[in-house]
Amino acid sequence: MKAIIPVAGAGTKLRPHTYTQPKALIPLAGKTILSIIIEQLRDAGIKEFIFIVGYLGDKIQDYVIANHKDIQSYFVTQSERLGTGHAIDLTKNLVADDEVLIIMGDTIAEYDVNDVINAPTSLLGVKKVDDPRNFGVAEINEDGAITRVVEKPAIPKSNMALVGIYKIKETSQLFACIEKIQQLKIKSYDEFNLTDALECMIEKNIVFLPFKVENWFDCGKKDSLIASNAILLKKFGTSESKSADYENSIIIPPVSIGEGCVIQNSVVGPNVSIGDHSIINNCIIKDTIIGAYSKIQEIVLNNSLIGSDASVKGVSRNLNIGDNTEIELGGSSK
Repeated sequence: MKAIIPVAGAGTKLRPHTYTQPKALIPLAGKTILSIIIEQLRDAGIKEFIFIVGYLGDKIQDYVIANHKDIQSYFVTQSERLGTGHAIDLTKNLVADDEVLIIMGDTIAEYDVNDVINAPTSLLGVKKVDDPRNFGVAEINEDGAITRVVEKPAIPKSNMALVGIYKIKETSQLFACIEKIQQLKIKSYDEFNLTDALECMIEKNIVFLPFKVENWFDCGKKDSLIASNAILLKKFGTSESKSADYENSIIIPPVSIGEGCVIQNSVVGPNVSIGDHSIINNCIIKDTIIGAYSKIQEIVLNNSLIGSDASVKGVSRNLNIGDNTEIELGGSSK
């Protein structure tokens, strides 16, 4: 079995962070989104990975080669973003007749990867959601089989969202259906979508069963990314580099603090991830992600996402305030 990880998207919902680095390399709980996915599949025995790159694809390739030497990596380039179906079609020669596990490059979920790999049928990962209109949706019959999949339906007939994990046994049929939707110009939201190819396979009587993921971490927006960081820090536990230097500071777990960080006169945590070689001075920081080589001074940060090589300095005040006085400094800390 081969893993296919599409990471060609521009990550527009996470700008300005994705102007300079791909969404898959955004730091999360002391790792990157992409590393969490790779490690999860590698630990289940998958050795061959096909990465579909595009926007800032050289950074993806450099990162994988430098940090994941224990896997066999292949890279294909999606020069035009024509949809997930078109992206998967680019892997056809590398896949050949092998089974595949397709994981979207911003999809982190908790599930038994071995059970999925060893299942006798094709499987689609699903999760019950309150509003399925923003997702691909799976309709499931009384026997537990998927009878239809629809991309972002205006009037959903199911609340079981596709989470972006697809185990495909019949790969020749998958590529035949992708070819068909491209030839017939069958598009969803002006793209050749993988969901439409899966619907084509279902119409050809290919059996798809759903598997429910326990947790599904949304990494596509700032607030949901920070919430996912907090959950994953609790799961992975506190990680503090031995080379980090603390002076007159309080660390409240769970946190992840990278190599060579300097933290002085500060309170850090809970739910804070700090990249390598960052400097924190006279700060109170919680529920925040900070990239590598950043310098943060004299500020209170909450629910914040700070990129790498950033410099943030607040305002230091020396106050002499009498009794029965109320002063509000700065804006809201929401």
